Amino acid sequence: GPSVSYPYPPAYLPLLPVTTFRNIDGMLQKVHLVAEGTLIYLSESSEVFIRVRGGWRRLQLGELIPIPADSPPPPAISGYVSAKLFVLHLVALNLPLSGAMRADYQCFQQARAAGLMSTYRAFLSSHLQDLSTVVRKSDRYNLPIVNLKGEILFNNWESVFTGSGGQFNIQIPIYSFDGRNIMTDPSWPHKIIWHGSTANGSRLVSNYCEAWRTADMAVMGQASPLTTGKLLDQKPYSCSNKFIVLCIENSFVSDIRRK
Repeated sequence: GPSVSYPYPPAYLPLLPVTTFRNIDGMLQKVHLVAEGTLIYLSESSEVFIRVRGGWRRLQLGELIPIPADSPPPPAISGYVSAKLFVLHLVALNLPLSGAMRADYQCFQQARAAGLMSTYRAFLSSHLQDLSTVVRKSDRYNLPIVNLKGEILFNNWESVFTGSGGQFNIQIPIYSFDGRNIMTDPSWPHKIIWHGSTANGSRLVSNYCEAWRTADMAVMGQASPLTTGKLLDQKPYSCSNKFIVLCIENSFVSDIRRK
């Protein structure tokens, strides 16, 4: 049949050579000598970064597999690592929240605390912005939306807002920033997410807890029970309820500022 061309680069890059620096300062000084796509290992902190257009992006590494104490030292070879890039992560805040919340700030703070370098914004419509526009235009069509472990939830951001209510495979978990599965973890007694939006991601001014400023029992907020298999199912609930709040990575290139 005809060959299929994918709108984003293959998720797994081939094995790439790695350049080593001592720390972030050393890496930043050499920024213009390092080609895009080069992997950098920082020896002081054991962190790995990739050079992307406009800066650097930190890679999340898996758990450490320690070298057994009695094994001989390995031969010195240049390191190789495979990296999964070109995606946007959808991650939950670590606790359920009522309708009075500083969600954008908490998304930012908890992402930083988890060592994620890119920017995260609340998966909510606000008085300033419709949910569907939280991810910038250039990233809405070509980046898969994945969970914290890189499993695909949506083919791209745009596909959440086709009007079908953001249907996804509920066999694929959504994780919190501290790595818990919100579908099963008892910290979220109600498996319902706040969104304050219509099925196509526009703000629902009558049902968004006064722009997420009130937990008043008499005020309503639009939310979606995850049992429906949708992120944007249309059910109003009292703003006094404590529900799941999601955060979306809204740009996949981050710039590293010196501490």
